[in-house]
Amino acid sequence: MNGTDRASVLMLTLGEDAAAEIMRYLGPREVQKLGLGMTQVGSISREQVEEVLDEFINTAAEQTSLGIGSTEFIRSTLVKALGEEKAGSIIDRIVMGGSTRGLDQLKWLDPRTIAEMIRLEHPQIIAIVVSYLEPDQAGSVLAEMPERIRHDIVMRIATLEGIQPRALQELDEIMEKQFSGQQRLKSSTIGGLQSAANILNNMDSQNESTILNSVKELDEELADRIQELMFVFEDLQKVDGRSMQQLLREVDTGTLTLALKGASEELRSSFLNNLSRRAAEMLQEDLEGMGPARISDVEAAQKEVLAVAKRLADEGNINLAGGSEEYV
Repeated sequence: MNGTDRASVLMLTLGEDAAAEIMRYLGPREVQKLGLGMTQVGSISREQVEEVLDEFINTAAEQTSLGIGSTEFIRSTLVKALGEEKAGSIIDRIVMGGSTRGLDQLKWLDPRTIAEMIRLEHPQIIAIVVSYLEPDQAGSVLAEMPERIRHDIVMRIATLEGIQPRALQELDEIMEKQFSGQQRLKSSTIGGLQSAANILNNMDSQNESTILNSVKELDEELADRIQELMFVFEDLQKVDGRSMQQLLREVDTGTLTLALKGASEELRSSFLNNLSRRAAEMLQEDLEGMGPARISDVEAAQKEVLAVAKRLADEGNINLAGGSEEYV
């Protein structure tokens, strides 16, 4: 079982009340992923349940109790460090978004619902809303939009250099009407080339290619600039050995095996060469013994590996730019 499977089993064994209390501390995407995992838990053995519980107990035993009842401490600390406005958005996410409204509340909805809500809006409004979401959620929303307007939305996101606070606040208020709430606007720095690239990175290859080709027909230079900022699975071949080893420590073995099912021999070698001899042999055996896999499953696994790589890069733990950069 991967991490999501183990977490799902644990939540189901805890019961409704305890599970609900834990979910209060998860973000929108984590709640959706865990919720889906819980619905997909099938018949499992007593040994598997005991294994999950033993692992949880051992992990919990290594933790301190410093986090208990720390919400007010976190709130006070963030306000002092970042100011009321910046801290507010972060605090809302930490405490499950119970007080979020407007645009932030969209992050708790499934992509199809969001697409239905904004489908009839002007493309510029849709672009602003989509770029406000997390890239993976934005990619799913874009996939739910009519095909004829997807490329237009991506072009508008890529050329969006910002929006006046008042204009964004008005949009926030429009969203509030559907949620019967109020929230003061927190930020206006959304959109841009990187935002468009991140969203496309989180879409399946067919939709990604279709949209990029449509953008290229209208503005080839813009399409090239977006593509330059996109980081695809095969680009991991450029990652240096130190970064690759760090990535391998973070990625679930089953996910990696499925992801490499559709990879080039060069990329497979990059991964295998950074494993121990025994681990490389086991991975090679798993790849050779794996039967046919659906392309959609392989692409999902590749995007999961990429998500880990990007997280590690954002944290400064690995370098995705290739091996030319020196370390001290």
